Amino acid sequence: MDIRRSLSNHSGPRRSPHEVVRRLAEWMTPGVRPEDPVRELEERVAGLLGKQRALFFPSGTMAQQTALRVHAERTGRHAFAGHPQSHLHVWENQGYSAVHGLRFHPVGDRNALLTLDDLGTVGEPLAAVVFELPQRDIGGQLPEFGDLAKQTGWARDNGAAAHCDGARIWEAQTGYDESLPEIAALFDTVYVSLYKGLEGVRGAVLAGDAETIEHAGVWRRRLGGAIVDAWPLAAIALMGLEENLPRMAEFKHHAQALARAINEDGFAHTTPEVPVTPLFHVHLPMPRLQAQLAAENLLKDEGIRLFLYARSNPDPGRCSFEVSVGIGALEFTPREVVELIRGLPSRV
Repeated sequence: MDIRRSLSNHSGPRRSPHEVVRRLAEWMTPGVRPEDPVRELEERVAGLLGKQRALFFPSGTMAQQTALRVHAERTGRHAFAGHPQSHLHVWENQGYSAVHGLRFHPVGDRNALLTLDDLGTVGEPLAAVVFELPQRDIGGQLPEFGDLAKQTGWARDNGAAAHCDGARIWEAQTGYDESLPEIAALFDTVYVSLYKGLEGVRGAVLAGDAETIEHAGVWRRRLGGAIVDAWPLAAIALMGLEENLPRMAEFKHHAQALARAINEDGFAHTTPEVPVTPLFHVHLPMPRLQAQLAAENLLKDEGIRLFLYARSNPDPGRCSFEVSVGIGALEFTPREVVELIRGLPSRV
C-alpha cells in the first residue's frame, strides 16, 4: 500500500527507496571515497557526544550486544541490569544470552521509570547497567537529570559500567537543559541509532573511550559487522544529522501540541500527558485487533499511516499506540490527528 503521509518516523514517503536514493544522489559529491562517510560519521558522533571515539555498526542490536560483551569481559561479570521493558530484553530475542551467555537482571516496575531505590535491590555483581533514554515502552518518559546522575553513579560505585541505550538520545536531549556531551558524560558507553529520529536507512554508532571502542572493534569483526560497503548507510545518517538533528526541539513542541489536543478532546488520552520528548503513547478505548484493523483500513483508504502497530493492554477493551514525531508528522495538525483517532471505530 502506498504511504502518502505517516505519523510515525519509522515509515513514510521519505523512507521509500526512490526518495532515499534521490536524496543520497543529491548529497554525494564527486571524489567521495567509500570509506569517507563512515569515518566522518564516527568522528561527528564522537564529537557530538564528547567521547574519544565512536564505531559504526550495521545494527543497534549488534552494537549493544558488543558493548555488553566488552563490559562483561573487562569486569569478569556476566549479568547486567536494566528496566523490565528494556529494548534489549523485549525486542531482540535475548541475543545477549544466546550469543554471549549474558544474564539480564530486570529492575523496578515495568510501568514506571527506574529509580535509585530499585537499583539498591540488586544483590549480584553486575557488568553493566543499561539506561534507555527515553524509555520507549512506557511512553517516552525520561528520568530527572539529577536522578539519572545518581543512578549512573550507583553503577560505577558498584563496579559496573553505565551504558546508555540512546537509540533516541537525539530526541531525549530535548527533555533536558543539559547538552548532549553533558548527558553522554554520565555513561561509559553510548549507543545511538541512525534510522529513527535521523531517518536513516539502518545502522548504529557506539561511542566511548578509546580503549573500549578498540575492544568493541574486535567484536564487531567477530559478529560480521565490519562491512566494507557501509558508506550508503553512513551517508544517509550524515544527512539526518544535518537536516533532522537541529529540529528535534521543533518535533517535541509539535508532539506536545498533538498530545494537548488529544487529551482535550477526551476520546483518547496520552502518556505522558505532556510529552517530554517527541515520543508519546496514545491510549484508545478499543480492543487491540480492532484498532489494528482500523489503522490498516485508514492506510488502504487514504494512504495515511497513523501508527505501526497497536499495543495490548491489561484491559482487553483498550489498547495504545506510539507516536514518534519527525518531519513527516509536522504535516498533521492537532485537529486532524484528533479526527483521525476519533474516526478509528468507524473504520473497523
